Amino acid sequence: MKIVDAQVHIWRQTVTPPTGKHRKVTQVTAEEMLKEMDEAGVDAALIHPPMSWDPTSQDMALEAAKKYPGRFAVMGSFDPKDPANKALIPTWRQQPGMMGLRWALLHPPEQKLLHEGALDWIWPEAEKAGLAIGMMGGIFLKEFRGIAERYPNLKLILDHCGLNRLGQDEEAFIHLDEMTALARLPNVAVKMTGAPHYSTQPYPFKNIQDGLHRIVDAYGPDRCFWGTDITRMPCTYRQCVTFFTEELPWLKGQDLEKVMGRSLCKWIGWDYKFD
Repeated sequence: MKIVDAQVHIWRQTVTPPTGKHRKVTQVTAEEMLKEMDEAGVDAALIHPPMSWDPTSQDMALEAAKKYPGRFAVMGSFDPKDPANKALIPTWRQQPGMMGLRWALLHPPEQKLLHEGALDWIWPEAEKAGLAIGMMGGIFLKEFRGIAERYPNLKLILDHCGLNRLGQDEEAFIHLDEMTALARLPNVAVKMTGAPHYSTQPYPFKNIQDGLHRIVDAYGPDRCFWGTDITRMPCTYRQCVTFFTEELPWLKGQDLEKVMGRSLCKWIGWDYKFD
C-alpha cells in the first residue's frame, strides 16, 4: 500500500519563530523531509508552505515538487486580503506541482476578514477554476458551512480533523456533532492531520480513537485523508503511520488504502501513480 501524507511543512529560514509546537529549528529541507518519510514508510507528501514564518517557503515547496515530482505536491496560498489576486486563480494549477489553496485563518484578524465577508471574492473564483481549498474550519464551523452551502461545487477541506485545535482529549471533540453534521454536504472533506496532537495519552492514543471513528463513519473513506503535520507531532513519524494502519481495527482493506492517500489525491486532482 502506498501512503501519501496530506500535510507536511518545509522551510529554509525563520523570519519569525515557527508557530505553536512546531520544531524550533531554522530550516527543514526537502531532503530532510524525504529522509523522515522514507524511514516512516511514507511514499509522498503534500507540502503546505509555512508562509507565516518563512515568506519564501512557497517557492521552496514548488522547487521541491519540481525536483521530486513523484514525492511532493503543493497546497499553496496568496494574500487573501487583496482582490487583485483574483487574476492568479484561473492559472493557479499551471504551476508545476501546485494542487490547490490553503489558508489556516488561525488568528483573530484573519477570522475577522472571514466573518465580515472580505474573502467572499475567493470562493466563486476557486469553484469556477476547480480548485480545492483547505482551512482550519473547525474553529469557524458556521462560516465554513455557509461557504460550502453557497458554493456546492467548491471542494472544501476541514484541516486537522475539523476539531477544536486548542483542545485535547475530550475538549478537542466539543464540536464533534456540528462537525460531523457537515458531512451531509458532499463538497466537504476532512484532512485527518495532526490527530496525535489531540491526545495527552501516549501512543496509541486510545482516548481519541472513538472520535476519529465517528468522523470516518460520517464522511466515509472517500472524504477522509490521513496526514501528519509531522513537524509538530508528539510522536514519531512511523507512529503517525501505524496509528492508522495498525491501531484502528475498524479501518481496513480498501477503506484504509483510500484514507492513507488515494482519496486525498482524487479530491485535489493529484495524478499520483498508486499502481
